[in-house]
Amino acid sequence: MVRVGLVLGGGGVVGQAYHAGVLAVLQHDVGFDARTADVVVGTSAGSITGTLLRAGVSPEDLAAWTVRAPLSGDDDVLRTMAETAVPELAPFRPLDVLRRPMRVPGPHLVARALARPWRFRPLTAGMTLLAPGRHDIVSQLGALREVEGPTWPDRDLWITAVRRRDGRRVVFGRPGAPPAPVHLAVAASCAVPGYFAPVQIGRHAYVDGGVHSATNAAVLRRAGVDVVVVLAPMSGSPGWRQDFTAAMRRYSQRQLDREVRALRAAGIRTVVFTPGAAEQEVMGADLMSGERVHEVLQQSFFQAGVHAATPGVAAVLREASDRDPV
Repeated sequence: MVRVGLVLGGGGVVGQAYHAGVLAVLQHDVGFDARTADVVVGTSAGSITGTLLRAGVSPEDLAAWTVRAPLSGDDDVLRTMAETAVPELAPFRPLDVLRRPMRVPGPHLVARALARPWRFRPLTAGMTLLAPGRHDIVSQLGALREVEGPTWPDRDLWITAVRRRDGRRVVFGRPGAPPAPVHLAVAASCAVPGYFAPVQIGRHAYVDGGVHSATNAAVLRRAGVDVVVVLAPMSGSPGWRQDFTAAMRRYSQRQLDREVRALRAAGIRTVVFTPGAAEQEVMGADLMSGERVHEVLQQSFFQAGVHAATPGVAAVLREASDRDPV
């Protein structure tokens, strides 16, 4: 049987809505049930979506939960989460975060840059130096602790984060990774530097996996998968726009292009879903805003359906859809 990898990129609240719309149309139109993927890679918002899928939440219920619509009668996971109070978040303004003072680089970060300069990422290093944010992501995701099992899911769930002391990417859930409860790994993956406080796991503090890459798709090169489906809410061409959000999308798209080339060079058939102009318009600049999740889900559902129907994409998705039911 074809082994399938699913990559769920970062993107905040609107990114989760994008995931929900795309996954719902893939199940509805193509028969691809994301819960059956052999390996799920989640970064930031994608780590939440991936964890819910591994908890058995269907794409249809994920979409319903996103817009606070009625859930199916047997989805206790989302019902528990919906009943858990979540603290309010201030608007996410990237420029405000970047204006905050930075800490001095520590010896571990400097040593890593000197030891492997070809792998050193200045932007990643800079993000780890931002002052800690004022919001507690662990309390935001407290409901995940209520629904997670005593161990990691049986099917592979890989959650990316960045170790703050040296800027190294860590993939929780992958063999050889540091041990961590699922809810703390997800919190670390979502800890946007300067907005959320870093998350302590064991002896180290971690920040958002999106600091390394908005998708981290290339971690699947040696995972033994044949097909990879990538959902990248923070990528996609912004056209001629020149604002900060457009610059962020261009940077994320360049990273994604490199990762997809690496997967395809390894012989892995890969399809990618990124927001087009219509989705980007409703997603806006505040990734933490829930005001337009209905529009984001609707646009992503329709536009992803069109993309999934194109011949090359449809052929790969048919391979990914031939799975044992959950």
